[in-house]
Amino acid sequence: MRCPFCSHEETQVVETRESDEGDVIRRRRRCLKCDKRFTTYERPEIALPTVVKKDGGRAEFDRAKIRASMLLALRKRPVSVEQLDAALERIEDKLLTSGAREVASTRLGELVMRELKRIDKVAYVRFASVYRSFEDVDEFRQLIRDI
Repeated sequence: MRCPFCSHEETQVVETRESDEGDVIRRRRRCLKCDKRFTTYERPEIALPTVVKKDGGRAEFDRAKIRASMLLALRKRPVSVEQLDAALERIEDKLLTSGAREVASTRLGELVMRELKRIDKVAYVRFASVYRSFEDVDEFRQLIRDI
């Protein structure tokens, strides 16, 4: 494993943990050159559905992109990395168990909103306000009333 800080190719595993579900292994590593520590995650490679965008274009499912969107909504909120990772796992599980080869981007957005609503209401409102492109304050008010 290459160090993300100095690109040195030799690292040492300091700690290994398995997730509660047993499907992800988390490893803390230490670079043997710069001595910095970082975390890696190992998970089985699985075929997630292709995302069909609103314009009809298709893209591979990108966990990092979903994570970045959720992190933006969760900015300065009291949500742990573990909670975020668990939410991402639940989204991926739903996609996998659906058995679909393709998923509409709108469906993916709804899954993200459901998870954000579950872990942090403020983040849910932030994400929904951008995702749903509210036209006026009344739509925004209705969303807040619904939660």
